[in-house]
Amino acid sequence: MIERAEPADAGEILTVQRAAYLTEAQLYGDPYIPPLVESLEQVRKVIEGALVLKALDGTRIVGAVRGRLSGTTCLVGRLVVAPDRQGQGVGTALLRALHEEVAEAEAFDLFTGHLSEGNLRLYRRLGYRETSRERMDDHLTVVYLRRTPDRSPPPR
Repeated sequence: MIERAEPADAGEILTVQRAAYLTEAQLYGDPYIPPLVESLEQVRKVIEGALVLKALDGTRIVGAVRGRLSGTTCLVGRLVVAPDRQGQGVGTALLRALHEEVAEAEAFDLFTGHLSEGNLRLYRRLGYRETSRERMDDHLTVVYLRRTPDRSPPPR
């Protein structure tokens, strides 16, 4: 089940976020990536000021994603899935729910690291296309992706 997160969910979302991003930190050799050093108060403020969806398994939060409209573009961030639930469709369900929740968006933008093959496969499967790459340092190139919803009328 997917629903909007509430400020009281911040601690559990932060726990899932840290667990999910540990593999990213190891992959890039950087234990100080922003999702790992974000504070509880920062997560709570994001939940209060942006759209944050959570995936539930019973009462347990097993994933989350953030979305914020900037003009007509939804900026997607911090898609996280608990390590024991990765590969089970939670990330796909969260992104699809975000796409539906922000249906007025003309585009959805996100980014990930170039070595994050699982993330890149997921995003491409959901219609995201690479728009650019930016080399940050020797071990990280950021890949920017965009999804533009099909707004053509259905065939007659």
